[in-house]
Amino acid sequence: MKTYVRGYISSEKNAKKLKKDMRMRFLFMLAALLSSSAIAVIIIFISLKGISPFMPDYQYGQVNFLDFLFGTLWRKDQGVYGVGFIIINTLVSSFGALLISFPLSVLSALFIVKIAPKKVSAVMTTVVELLASIPSVVYGVFASGTITVLVSKLAASFGYVTAGGSSLLAVILLLAIMIYPTITSLSITAIRSVDPDIELGSLALGATKTQTNFKVVLTSAKSGIFAGAILGIGRAFGEATAVAMVAGNKMFGPTVNLFDTTRTLTTTMLSGLKETSGLDYDIRFSAGLVLMAVILLSNLLLNLVKKKVGNVK
Repeated sequence: MKTYVRGYISSEKNAKKLKKDMRMRFLFMLAALLSSSAIAVIIIFISLKGISPFMPDYQYGQVNFLDFLFGTLWRKDQGVYGVGFIIINTLVSSFGALLISFPLSVLSALFIVKIAPKKVSAVMTTVVELLASIPSVVYGVFASGTITVLVSKLAASFGYVTAGGSSLLAVILLLAIMIYPTITSLSITAIRSVDPDIELGSLALGATKTQTNFKVVLTSAKSGIFAGAILGIGRAFGEATAVAMVAGNKMFGPTVNLFDTTRTLTTTMLSGLKETSGLDYDIRFSAGLVLMAVILLSNLLLNLVKKKVGNVK
């Protein structure tokens, strides 16, 4: 009789646990559906607005898609909208920032997790988290008051004249600072998740601590580190306000001179938000579609690299 009662109570508890599990699964699914629905609504809205200027029945005059996609001039006053050079400028500035920030972030994360004393590690981790929480406009104010001055002095030493320091180099340095905490935070998490047995095995085979850190730990954490790079480059592509303060919004291009002014897709979209209707307003959504395509292709490229170098046997 006691065994029967215990079995009944146990089955009843299991039934309650299953019901609770089903409710939680439903809540998680609902949250996922709401999130994906919001993304879908945004994409549909931007797509409808962005495609409209290229339709034959567009009320403000049809825009040639090829001229828009490969154009080297953006002049609102002339009704000319080409984003070809802006795409190149965006890629150069974002990947230039990644080139600077990525090695610094990985080395910082390695120092925080594997080299620094615990107290120093805790302080540096807090600093990185604070850097990640600083609003973009604060970075922009800092860049316009500090980075532009440094760039202007550097350009003068090479015999160049800048537009008050606003330049491609200023954008690259600003974005490198902004994406640094993102990549560092994820790199810290990736390095901490490496199995200690792998590290101990390397040390047992005679490798030094430095060799183990660079050849074993970082190799094992490459997948997570590249995930940080993907998020970092995504922020670099999507930053608008801070970049607009130091870019200069050049109307033609592309820009390859580090001391010349530049223009990115986000600053182009931001500069026309005062309009509420018309071609100049709708074409900003077209630039947004191009930006989403650029981000998607860049993420696919980085994911491809991550798959090739992120596995340890």
